[in-house]
Amino acid sequence: MTQKLRWGIMSCAQIATGSVMPAIQESETGMIQAIASRELEKSRAVAAEFGIAQAYGSYEELLADPDVDAVYIPLPNHLHCEWVIRAAEAGKHILCEKPIALNSSEAAQMVAACRTAGVHLAEAYMYRHHPRIVELRDIIASGEIGALRSIRGTFTYNDATDTSNIRFKSAWGGGSLYDVGCYPLTAARLLFGTEPEAVTVQALFSPEHDNVDMMASGLVEFPGDRNLIFDCGMWAYNRQLLEVLGTLGRIEIPMPFNARFDDAEFIVYTGGESRCVKPVGANPYVQQADHFAAAVFSGKRWIAEEDPVLNMKLIETCLESARKRERISLV
Repeated sequence: MTQKLRWGIMSCAQIATGSVMPAIQESETGMIQAIASRELEKSRAVAAEFGIAQAYGSYEELLADPDVDAVYIPLPNHLHCEWVIRAAEAGKHILCEKPIALNSSEAAQMVAACRTAGVHLAEAYMYRHHPRIVELRDIIASGEIGALRSIRGTFTYNDATDTSNIRFKSAWGGGSLYDVGCYPLTAARLLFGTEPEAVTVQALFSPEHDNVDMMASGLVEFPGDRNLIFDCGMWAYNRQLLEVLGTLGRIEIPMPFNARFDDAEFIVYTGGESRCVKPVGANPYVQQADHFAAAVFSGKRWIAEEDPVLNMKLIETCLESARKRERISLV
């Protein structure tokens, strides 16, 4: 019988009820033991919908439940640090939504707390768990497109009319770099396999939206004179793209960050020709749940322990560059 990781869900956020909770229930290794909300009626309603045994009216009660092994935290960004540390102190393994913190200092505190408590901490970048990431990295490693030169990444959408959206609250960690810019930034770190050296970013800070960055574009410099050119936005036409450029070819990924099954294919261009690669389709949220459980049960991490700190260091430096309108070194 497959060993099951017993999950507690901290809040009834849409990302939880719409994506992560169904994925945990579909996974081979997970089950939802409890859910908590600051409104008990809301958690009871969601528990009834998903067939969850226990509903709580506070996060403290959930963390005190001895039948919960791990928690998923989809709270607003400014609450991540507090509740990750409290979950660690309660002995729970933690999957926390991206971005994991407001800055690298908070992320370092969270990593240290989890290390001290002996619990596993992961940041919920579900796209990294899709099977095509392995295939994409294998093609790059094979040399088919030659030596890597540049990556271009875009992720934009338009939700600017919803001014009550928590993504537009500056003190809560709002803004396009936190919300969607983090995707091409993490993808470049993953595919280059190294950390960036400097960033230059320009952004649109909107007074109508609590002065968060509603659009940002930038250059991220990597060792070996390689780079990521990216843009992200919450006030622009919906689009996603990741292009990996090498000396002998390029790879174009039309739906890089939330593909599942039929939309997971990508195109490899070499020698004046192209081929369509059709990876095994999968729900990346399900894969994320199973990879997380495997890390808990085996003690072997899917992603390096310091990865969330490095993610936040890059994001905060991009914001600093945009505010100062200058190139900022990371080394």
